[in-house]
Amino acid sequence: MAKMTLDTLVEQLRAAHGDALEAVVLYGSAARHAGPPAGTIDVLVIVRALQDSALHAAGEATRAWMKAGHPAPLTLTSAEWRTSADVFAMEYADILAVHRVLYGALHTEGIAVSPGDLRLQLEREVMGKLIQLRREMQARYGDGAAQRALLEAAHGTVFAIFRAALRLTDGLAAPYHDSEAVARDVAAKAGFDAAPFLALIGHRRGTAKITDKDAARVLRGCHDGLERMAGWLDSIDGRR
Repeated sequence: MAKMTLDTLVEQLRAAHGDALEAVVLYGSAARHAGPPAGTIDVLVIVRALQDSALHAAGEATRAWMKAGHPAPLTLTSAEWRTSADVFAMEYADILAVHRVLYGALHTEGIAVSPGDLRLQLEREVMGKLIQLRREMQARYGDGAAQRALLEAAHGTVFAIFRAALRLTDGLAAPYHDSEAVARDVAAKAGFDAAPFLALIGHRRGTAKITDKDAARVLRGCHDGLERMAGWLDSIDGRR
């Protein structure tokens, strides 16, 4: 069976939610780059109401979408979308900066991200990722393939954190398309070595794969970078 495509997902979501579907929106890395989406694809779904029958029907599309290697769509009701910028400050900052409407209309009037909320979520995300890496480093010690898989899984979260950090310091509207520039900029601001994160980018792009032998060194470098970043964030005034 062919993998679920973005067009097919939108069609199935329209069939599942009917008139209650308000918007289907592409965000994240797929929206930041021109051309057909590649890699993992993040989708926001806004519905006026969420009925049990629609939830069940959308579940079929969601399972196929996840089987194709993408995260489940972020589904919010219209009321939740209007009132949750404080809870999902990082995600809202990313969506408001760059998004692509695939169906319907995304209403953004009156929706804003508070720098204080963004800083608070950033600190939680950085510490959460740091602790996760620390645990997994111990559990996967000596297993280069497992360590490399951990790095691959961490890529999306790490660079979402980096982009949010730059929005906190440089302005909420910045899209930050280039991952290498993002890594270098955050590293310079927070005072850590960008090299492990640049290696992660090269591995993701297939230009310089991380070997089993190198995985432990890159993983340790990413851990140490996030550790420094946590301290840096703690020193930032979130009211700016």
